[in-house]
Amino acid sequence: MDYTKITTFGALKKSGYKPKTIKEELRQNLIAKIRKGETVFTGVHGYEDTVIPELERAILSKHNINFLGLRGQAKTRLARLMVNLLDEYVPVVAGSEINDDPYNPISRYSLELLKEKGDDTAINWLHRSERFSEKLATPDVTVADLIGDVDPIKAANLRLSYADDRVIHFGMIPRANRSIFVINELPDLQARIQVALFNILQEGDIQIRGFKLRLPLDIQFVFTANPEDYTNRGSIVTPLKDRIGSQILTHYPESVEIAKAITAQESNLEAAQKEEIYVPELARELIEQISFEARNSEYVDEKSGVSARMSITAFQNLLSTAELRMLKSGSKKTSIRLSDFVGIVPAITGKVELVYEGEQEGAASVALLLIENAVKSLFPILFPKIEKLERDNERYPYDDIIRWFSESEGIELSDELTDADYKRQLDQVTAIQTLIEQYQPQTKIQDRYFLSEFILWGLALNNKLSKYRLGNGLQFQDNFQDYLRKNL
Repeated sequence: MDYTKITTFGALKKSGYKPKTIKEELRQNLIAKIRKGETVFTGVHGYEDTVIPELERAILSKHNINFLGLRGQAKTRLARLMVNLLDEYVPVVAGSEINDDPYNPISRYSLELLKEKGDDTAINWLHRSERFSEKLATPDVTVADLIGDVDPIKAANLRLSYADDRVIHFGMIPRANRSIFVINELPDLQARIQVALFNILQEGDIQIRGFKLRLPLDIQFVFTANPEDYTNRGSIVTPLKDRIGSQILTHYPESVEIAKAITAQESNLEAAQKEEIYVPELARELIEQISFEARNSEYVDEKSGVSARMSITAFQNLLSTAELRMLKSGSKKTSIRLSDFVGIVPAITGKVELVYEGEQEGAASVALLLIENAVKSLFPILFPKIEKLERDNERYPYDDIIRWFSESEGIELSDELTDADYKRQLDQVTAIQTLIEQYQPQTKIQDRYFLSEFILWGLALNNKLSKYRLGNGLQFQDNFQDYLRKNL
């Protein structure tokens, strides 16, 4: 039945509509979706066996929830997705400031209106998209912001004394009655403000400037918190923590494949970039591996975390680097090169918090090191491990490549090379293609040049070749020639 055509309380009662609390709505709609085999929290990857089951249990238990995790772990996204578990529409008393349920009014306005008009009381229908409120906790948030305060202008206009509760201006929480209310970064909220939430969570009482109002608010509270805040800026006071039913720990993607899925979903690329720029699969893996390297780096603050947003913005910068080269050369299509990864440095430096040793190295140097470490980590997965010490008279997989560089002046890969010139430079080293055929024969034709440069990087990072940055590109040389270049 389409209840939304009903406009009076009397008609609503005759329709057989049954009111529910917001926690009952969430619980019943979750049960219905699970029984139908529907995916409840779409677009969240890597939490299928960890966070989401805990969240589902919390909803079934009708708990207020606290998501505890480092930045960029989809805490707020999960809270917003809970809106999909609400009923599509709920009835409210027309004109109510706090979304009064006509079956269970709590404000003075609605109580008096229903007493006066009874079944003729007008009702409106509130869509679930309007039943979500969010507040970022900052040190300047006040009790008046969240709960309310006396409004002297209202008192003057209505000619009421300050002893009359009609002079109260409701804050964000009462106005979110029958809604999901999210407070992000809860530890940043001052302790005295957190104390003001005690009774709201437990008994539904609020107190404003001496007015003790019995308002049994119907709210699903969701909090988010970062463990770093507990030591750096504040903490959740114990009595408030005790009133939060479930604390759910979030985490970063546990595999490169999951991280790739997140980046692909969130990168919001332009259609032209998707059509004109080819991205080898190995390039996508490298982007994600950089974040994994950062989370384990001695130069990066582990407590601060490395957000999934770093991979997303790095991927966007990577494509923009290739796009800029394409536009300058007048080409209509191009492919990502490993040397394009130099263009993602700004995306990395803006997303990682460095420890003292990292600050000494410099943000840009740490970013380049993370890129190189990602190459070093993936290289032995694709090709034989490069040994530091080699036995005389024993043949190694990379001998022909190294020999070519010892007999030549090396190759130079300028950032501005056209695709044709870039391929021509790499085609000089025929031994690279032989190596690819031997160890990665399934490699797509369009991926081979990226893989060719990847091999050169791998050899250079394992001290078999030299790699250094020119003003606008990279040069690969034999180690001995590099020594002569530096010392003569």
